[in-house]
Amino acid sequence: MRSDEIKKGTQRTANRALLRATGLEDEDFDKPFIGVANAWSEIVPGHIHLRELGLKVKEGIRQNGGVSFEFGSIGVCDGVAMGHSGMRYSLPSRENIADSIEIMAQAHQFDGLVLVASCDKILPGMLMGALRVDVPTIFVTGGPMAAGTYKGEELTLISAFEGVGKYKQNEITKEELEGIEKNACPGCGSCQGLYTANTLSSLIEIMGVSLPKCATSLAKSNEKRRIAKRSGKRIVDLVEEETSLLDVVSRKNLLNAVRVDMLLGGSTNTALHLPALAREAGIDLFLDDFDRISKKVPHIVPMKPSGKFVMKDLHDAGGIPAALKRAKSLLSDTKTVSGKKLYKIANEAEIQDKEVIRPLNNPIRKEGGISVLKGSLAPNGCVVKSAGVADEMMKFRGTAVIFESEQQAVDAILDGDIEEGDVVVIRYEGPKGGPGMPEMLAPTSALTGMGLEKSVALITDGRFSGGTRGPCIGHISPEAAEGGVIAYLKDGDKIKIDILNGEISHNLSQKQLEKRKKEIEIKKYKGKGLLGRYTKHALSADKGGGLE
Repeated sequence: MRSDEIKKGTQRTANRALLRATGLEDEDFDKPFIGVANAWSEIVPGHIHLRELGLKVKEGIRQNGGVSFEFGSIGVCDGVAMGHSGMRYSLPSRENIADSIEIMAQAHQFDGLVLVASCDKILPGMLMGALRVDVPTIFVTGGPMAAGTYKGEELTLISAFEGVGKYKQNEITKEELEGIEKNACPGCGSCQGLYTANTLSSLIEIMGVSLPKCATSLAKSNEKRRIAKRSGKRIVDLVEEETSLLDVVSRKNLLNAVRVDMLLGGSTNTALHLPALAREAGIDLFLDDFDRISKKVPHIVPMKPSGKFVMKDLHDAGGIPAALKRAKSLLSDTKTVSGKKLYKIANEAEIQDKEVIRPLNNPIRKEGGISVLKGSLAPNGCVVKSAGVADEMMKFRGTAVIFESEQQAVDAILDGDIEEGDVVVIRYEGPKGGPGMPEMLAPTSALTGMGLEKSVALITDGRFSGGTRGPCIGHISPEAAEGGVIAYLKDGDKIKIDILNGEISHNLSQKQLEKRKKEIEIKKYKGKGLLGRYTKHALSADKGGGLE
């Protein structure tokens, strides 16, 4: 076993002495050592229940003859960090988390890993670190939060964000806004719809790194606790079988994840995280793969924010296994940590609700829920959650209104300064320019709350929350800080968006553009600390962000 490096032989006497201080006994030194990376904290609603799940994982490990060592991980709650300077730390935290998993697993020579987390950057960060180490690994995703209710209406976190715009429009009262605030998030778990956290949990299951039904089983359910315990047992088997993480994760698995992402209409953030995971695995996965697949795979699951269903509905309909059953003809048959191949999991599943998981021949849209656009405004590409765009906005021509920050744009939207036919442009929010590519939900929710999602578009070199809907186009590459065209736009410029044909362009001639490049100086971030380091080494959005 790998852990023999720290526990076997005369030269490891001192190492064993320290390990005995943790409570190990003689017989434990012949058992596999399993690291349990747990992102529990008291600030992240998606993580506050993970202590309990960690206990179940460790119980399973012990019952199957392993020794568990639990350790912690940081985690940013994107919802709490949203809309202020703290959001700039969210995407960079992914790299920090990946480093911490690599450090702990390599320094202590764990034979296997169980990763326990729920939320946006923590999920890919942990998996990125585990891919570097490439030991047997299984993920226990923490599960979705139950939906809230207020005055008979089902609520999610996005209800609170969009409620601000509705209040500004006098559609709801101050008391009703407070009612939404107090009822939108009734307990622990990742936010209720198919936002980034739940999208990634689903894709991790599709990639075969978690047990069936793990992604959709609710955070506080008995089923989730049973899955956690079974995962603890299963990791010991994976160690004995010598099944490493890269024996499971392959290009085929990643392409399966992209295909089901299109079927579900998941978060645009997957266009950052899946390429980053592929890079750690030494696998090619590019924005062009998303573009190619989106044209061939229909969108069949109407999940919030663009549809009417939440994760509990998807779970009751059969969960990810049922979605796999529906999509089987589009997928490759790949390994999973369960010991079953993907087709077997799909064959054993039952589709309980055909309204939630629609047939391929009766899609919501014939193309996938995420679209990639290219053109003169984004030569290297950009992304839009097309699942959340109204039919009348799939093609749009508008007039640019420029903002140098998210807050400027939010203030203008809520103050009524944005009119039908405008294209809100928010720049210097990319990986280098943000820095940290902060996720934006406030401006997109403000547009929706103000009733502008069918008459105003928004483009940015930053990124959006998985809760975004409407014609909101992110990841414009190259970004402004790298001299992308978005840096040279001015108020009044004309912008053409054609989601159906994958195009985004401006009306400037090459002569006009060259003139502006001489007149306009590119802004550079001059701060220190983590963000200062990040801005120097950050990769562009079309390469998945992260560090060089």
